[in-house]
Amino acid sequence: MAGGVIRTTCPYCGVGCGLRVASDGTLTGDPEHPANYGRLCSKGAALTDTLATDGRLLYPQIGSRNANWDEALGRIAAEFTRVIDQYGPDSVALYVSGQFLTEDYYVANKLMKGFIGTANIDTNSRLCMASSVAGHVRAFGEDIVPGCYEDIEQSDLVVLVGSNLAWCHPVLYQRLVAAKEQRRTKIVVIDPRETATCDIADLHLAIRPGTDVAVFAGLLVHLAENGQCSHPWTHDFATGYIDSLDAARMTAPTLAAAAAIADVSDADLKQFYAWFAATERTTTLYSQGINQSSSGTDKVNAIVNCHLATGRIGRPGMGPFSLTGQPNAMGGREVGGLANQLAAHMSFADPADVDRAQRFWNATRMATRPGLKAIDLFEAALDGRIKALWILSTNPAASMPRAERVRAALGACPFVVVSDCWPTDTTRFADVVLPAAGWGEKDGTVTNSERCISRQRAFRPPPGEARPDWWMLAEVARRMGWTAAFEYHGPADIFREHAALSAFENTGPHRRIFDLGALCELSASQYEDLPAVRWPLPRGTSEPWSSAKRLYGDGRGFATPDGRARYVPTRYRPPAVATDEQWPFVLNTGRTRDQWHTMTRTGRSPRLMAHQREPALDVHPADAARLGLTEGGLARIESPHGATVMAAGGGTCDLR
Repeated sequence: MAGGVIRTTCPYCGVGCGLRVASDGTLTGDPEHPANYGRLCSKGAALTDTLATDGRLLYPQIGSRNANWDEALGRIAAEFTRVIDQYGPDSVALYVSGQFLTEDYYVANKLMKGFIGTANIDTNSRLCMASSVAGHVRAFGEDIVPGCYEDIEQSDLVVLVGSNLAWCHPVLYQRLVAAKEQRRTKIVVIDPRETATCDIADLHLAIRPGTDVAVFAGLLVHLAENGQCSHPWTHDFATGYIDSLDAARMTAPTLAAAAAIADVSDADLKQFYAWFAATERTTTLYSQGINQSSSGTDKVNAIVNCHLATGRIGRPGMGPFSLTGQPNAMGGREVGGLANQLAAHMSFADPADVDRAQRFWNATRMATRPGLKAIDLFEAALDGRIKALWILSTNPAASMPRAERVRAALGACPFVVVSDCWPTDTTRFADVVLPAAGWGEKDGTVTNSERCISRQRAFRPPPGEARPDWWMLAEVARRMGWTAAFEYHGPADIFREHAALSAFENTGPHRRIFDLGALCELSASQYEDLPAVRWPLPRGTSEPWSSAKRLYGDGRGFATPDGRARYVPTRYRPPAVATDEQWPFVLNTGRTRDQWHTMTRTGRSPRLMAHQREPALDVHPADAARLGLTEGGLARIESPHGATVMAAGGGTCDLR
């Protein structure tokens, strides 16, 4: 804090914008933060509208009555202990959130995997980021985003795939618009829908939903046939090129074949391929249109293959770039927040990693295999395998796929705990409800899409008896008998341990790139004043910490046994959606510009509600005319999974 101003970080998307909060409560963008340099989007600018505490959860509740913290925490610890003793550690689970701070995530992961002894902890980031994680690990040996936001401004060609940047990552969109004006950057948007992002596109490829692998398979074939593949990257710095090219040729042997699969014109696809082939400084930004797919991981690797083949990775203005959805989706990945991960980018697949984590934590009952992923976790609650479930900082009863089954699972689970700031669809199912501290009320760190760690600092006290999530988790752990392992006095203690684990036995030619060793001995004041820093930050990095902005630019250092990247053969698989006379359309989803998740926060702001007050169905004009739909008229949408009624929005979404 300087001059009464507290520097913190926005709690919305994965851009990770820095904010400044003045003593009078005025909120502005932080001009010194490397993510936004003072820019804000509509949601960030309206954050002060969401700080009212009316309706907040203020006290722990057991059943429908208020309780004190000791009683509520004791009940959770006793019930978890009883269930574990009777049914084993795999009978309990945690479902957490990309809204967590890294310190919250770390304690939850350590408790479940190191002491309860199960990996049944997953996160709502599973729904948006798991494909990218898997794709990165397959290609690089580790979950690494090799570039940085500056690449957007240093590219001559930016390809946006499955990303409505204008609405989902508005500050990066502003940076791209500025780059286009200054250096005439060409922009290609690959998206079935004509979104707001298309306003600045030089070319929009309105592909058939789910055909991204075919588009990039065709691109790889085109690059190879036109002599654009970089020899060191196809033979010296990576392996699997020939197999991947063969797989691409099986999918799209010609440009015309790729265009036919994607249902775009040969001329448009040819233009995209020509621009990509001719433009060294090319960055491909991709988001949920890639990740949220039955073939999402293959889509990621199809994109990465094209960048490897041209050597366009880890250098200014070029590379594949995954844009995270939530503010701390990457921080959760760092600490092993997914059910199939260990902390610090370690893996259940390597017994040495399991042993290393167990020794570092002095864990009493270490998980040795992956746990249940999000969808499977709730299915296990529904069929009785999960007997005790703790949900923190997320609202799966409203936000999960097949939400009716999730609600049935919550109703069937014998013991449900929910920690949140407000009552939600999910808290209605809870045996114990815990009041959580929210944004502006708790301290910690978050990591954005470009590996930049930023401090989120409290600037007001939590209302009532609300407490940080890490504190609740640690207190339950202590009551379950693990006092020494969870003796944290504040988030700085947790962060130091997190940093130390990342550096623990992390040596040798194939060391993990994720390394915060330089930060593992921060004093309390250094943690308080920590500036935005980008990892890796191994021991020996001097303060002020000057980490590498980009990785792999020299073709070396991949976390694979031979130190080389991996091409991954990908074959196009049509989406598992059958259209027929009864179900002739494919329904695609998008984001409402000014709202966030299930609107428990943004729905309280009148100015954020002004843009769009209700859900809308965008229909291609030709389909709307054929169906007799009019602008603003009501439409009933029905599928094998359910039905709803919406106003027709009159957009240009081509529902095939």
